[in-house]
Order: sequence, then structure tokens, then C-alpha cells
Amino acid sequence: MARALWKGAISFGLVNIPVELYPAEDRKSFKFSMLDKRDLSPVGYKRYNKASGKEVAWENIVKGYEYEKDQYVVLSDEDFRQANVKATQTIDIRAFVAAEEVPPELYESPYYLAPGPRGEKVYALLRETLKATGRVAVAEVVIRTTPHLAVVAPNGKALMLDTLRFEDELRDPKGLDLPAEGLKGAGVTAKEVELAKRLVDDMTESFDASRYHNTYHDDLMARIEEKIKAGQTKEITAAGTQTAPRRSAQIIDLADLLKQSLANGGGNVRKGTSADPRTSATKASAKAAAAKPAAKRARATKRARAAKPAPATVQRKRA
Repeated sequence: MARALWKGAISFGLVNIPVELYPAEDRKSFKFSMLDKRDLSPVGYKRYNKASGKEVAWENIVKGYEYEKDQYVVLSDEDFRQANVKATQTIDIRAFVAAEEVPPELYESPYYLAPGPRGEKVYALLRETLKATGRVAVAEVVIRTTPHLAVVAPNGKALMLDTLRFEDELRDPKGLDLPAEGLKGAGVTAKEVELAKRLVDDMTESFDASRYHNTYHDDLMARIEEKIKAGQTKEITAAGTQTAPRRSAQIIDLADLLKQSLANGGGNVRKGTSADPRTSATKASAKAAAAKPAAKRARATKRARAAKPAPATVQRKRA
């Protein structure tokens, strides 16, 4: 297990639970080096003194608050701690709420809480109480000088702390061009909603996070291994001709697409495949979009043939 990011205590009422905070997130990402395209030499970045132009080592860098133009107050880690000792050493529980009442858009980063020395029993008491009541604890905590709103919730044997965004950190969607609410305002029919509900019911299952994987990470890793195997370690791949799919200008019959999705078994993704649940609808959409112009051309050809005069030999024969 990694080194603890923070050590302190969970505090509510007169109860104090000594805990240690550990990261619970392991993002699957690539670490790329920036290279000079001309000779593939690594490109470096320097922290430099803007007055002298000389590089500055990390141990000589301090935090400063600019209270006037070019006038700073220097702050150390101890200054941040002394600003509110309690806030930097406790996860201060403010309330207990039903877990489903916390909006999902507020969740930010997960952490594990492990009991500190002699804190096992009271740690287990809070965990089992939260499980029994179906509630989570809303708390405030300062991590690395940054204040956070958070929830403490049970997860198996562990207590987890999820930092939350403050409500004023979410952007207002009022500037977005969104369809009106309600069937009439959005131009959606009751029939389409009913078909969509049937498709949703057909694709409904219990959530299993282990079924979903970062396929882009795997695909890009496979591409890297492919280039290594082919000896293309220093070649820059030229841009291909493939472009993003263009949106069809045609009006798609949603009801028809929903019916096709239901007929194709929209819930087949839960039979063990890792396909995106939208795949069937997307394929059906493309098929319908391609079929309509073809049908239109066929009808036009049929009308043209019907209007075309018969050959002269046939006309003479009829005469």
C-alpha cells in the first residue's frame, strides 16, 4: 500500500476516530515524453527566476500571495496548518444523509480510510452503523492545503472518503442549446417514449464495474507494441484518410430505430460482450440512413422506366 497522504481523525459529536488517508484511484494513463521532432531529443522544462533567468531548484521555491502588484506574503506549510489547526487534522462530519441524496455530479476523487493506532473498534462501529442505516456522512476536510467537501461511506470492510465538488464549482448549463423539457416541447411522441422504455427495460441489469474496461488504453498499447515489432520506433505515422463520421442530414424515424433495436435484442450486451450498449442503435441508425436514399433512387428509377416510350419496333407492331 502507498504511503498515507494524510493522518488525522474523523470527528462527530464527542467521537474521534484516528484514521489515515490513502489514494483509491489508479488511473490508466500513458506517460509520454516530449521530443524534438527534428532529432527526437527529449524536451525539458525549467523553473526559472524571471528576474535573473536562472533555474530555481524545488527546495528554493515557496508559495507567495500577491496582495499588491509585485508585493507578496510568503506562506509555509506551517502557516497553512496554523490558519486552522482543527481543519487540517480532522475529517469533521457535519451531517448524516441518505446515500442516494448526494447528486452524482458532485463526486470527485475516492480515497480509502484506514484506522489509526487503537482506532479499530470505533472505526468498525462507524462503518457498521452507516451500513445499517443506509446513510453516508457529509464532512469537511483539508487535504494538502486544499479544503474539500466530502462524504464518508462504507465499502465492504473499508470506509471510503469521496471528495465532492462544492455546488458553486459546477457550471450553469443555461448557455447551452438544450431541447425543451416535456414531450411536446422536445418534439417527442408518446409512442417513441414507450418504445424507448421497452428498450431500456430490455437492457436493464445489475451494475457490474468489472465488465467495463478502458479499451482505448488497450488499443493504444497494442498499437505501440505493433510499431515496436515492426521496427517503427522512430517513424512518425502520417495522418490517415479516415475522418469522423458525418452526421446525416436526413430525419431518422426514431420509432423505426427503436423497433429495430428491440427486434435485434437490445440487451444482448449483457450476454458477456463488452460492446457499447449504444452499438445496436447506432448500427440500426446507419442502416436506416443508408436504406432510405437507396429506396428513393429505386422508386425514381421505376417511375422513369414507366414513363419511357416503348421502342419503335414495338410501336409499329402494335399499329
